[in-house]
Amino acid sequence: MPASTYTRLSIMMFLQFFVWGAWFVTLGTYLSNIGFSGTDIASAFLTNNIGAIIAPFFAGMIADRFFASQKVSGVMHLFGAVVLYYVTTLQGTGEIIFWLLIYNAAYMSTLALANSISFAQMSDPDLQFPKVRVWGTIGWIVAGLTISLILATQVANVEATNVPMTMAAVFSAVLGLYCFTLPNTPPPGKGKQVSIKDVLGVEALALFKERAFTIFAASSMLICVPLAFYYSFANLYLNEIGMQGAAGKMTMGQMSEALFLLAMPFFFRRLGVKWMLMVGMLAWVVRYVFFAYGSMDLVGLLYLGILLHGICYDFFFVTGQIYVDRKATEATRASAQGLITLLTYGLGMAIGTYIAGVIVDAYATPEGYNWQNIWLIPAVFAAVVAGLFAVTFKDASADDTAAAAKREAYS
Repeated sequence: MPASTYTRLSIMMFLQFFVWGAWFVTLGTYLSNIGFSGTDIASAFLTNNIGAIIAPFFAGMIADRFFASQKVSGVMHLFGAVVLYYVTTLQGTGEIIFWLLIYNAAYMSTLALANSISFAQMSDPDLQFPKVRVWGTIGWIVAGLTISLILATQVANVEATNVPMTMAAVFSAVLGLYCFTLPNTPPPGKGKQVSIKDVLGVEALALFKERAFTIFAASSMLICVPLAFYYSFANLYLNEIGMQGAAGKMTMGQMSEALFLLAMPFFFRRLGVKWMLMVGMLAWVVRYVFFAYGSMDLVGLLYLGILLHGICYDFFFVTGQIYVDRKATEATRASAQGLITLLTYGLGMAIGTYIAGVIVDAYATPEGYNWQNIWLIPAVFAAVVAGLFAVTFKDASADDTAAAAKREAYS
């Protein structure tokens, strides 16, 4: 991959995750400040997951069949910029949730497209993708530090305001324009006779004929149930127990993520997909235990829980993206990435976000929330999923290899 292409893809990834990190981390704190309950906050985060469910329509139908991926992504980001800015002007629970749903339907489509654009330019994705993806992590870090180190000096209690969301809207517009300068990634299925199955991206479902992929997909969806607790309520939790500049300190997790991304080729060679995924799942168990028993008196446990994000995210999500790219054919690459986005950020996170909201409200007290009990529940769930995955998943088994070869020949 030429250095110029690497630079262009890296800027794309930086902006992609800067936008997400700018509004997503502090959303719960902001909504709590304007009167949302735990269930209301969960409903707002649920729009992100529903967006991921809708995403395969754009990633599979449009990008795989009709229009270049970078153009679809550009339009989605420009549209999202307008919608997200509009959300900053709203106050009502129902209208905020509705327009966040519209925004997330557009944004979550671009995650799979960003991966598809990147993989299409790479000769060795196992080695090259982590080096590009790490810039997304850096973008998330810069967003959090901007909130805590710059915006916080201008706006009191900035994490409880709509200012971070306004910043996200501005940079979404910047990213939308930038997408039109990216390397051309034409639809691989263009010119082929289009059937209903093609339009719906059903070809990617052929991956489920392989036992290992089916187990991987099911485990990915289930592990996202406990993951949703962190994404929805970690910032609110840290603010409530008294941590100053929580958004900035939470970027230590992304700093850890960046280091592990760069080290992923080393771990791939020595651990393989199965154990990479296993370690990622178990890291979520440990993280939640640290959160359950951490406090400002035991702040070290909180920082360790944050720092585990590198293993939690890279060993699970990034490994999963690479695994899907290995399994998919060229013609179904975007559909396959959209499929795993649907199962993880979509169905799994949606179920988890709803459950998290119910549990947080169930443990509400006049003095606040019983966070220890809240965090122990996803810890136990993640441990059960990791155990089931360990005894059922066999990576690169003979039957899967043969099935993949047949699928490639058919395409």
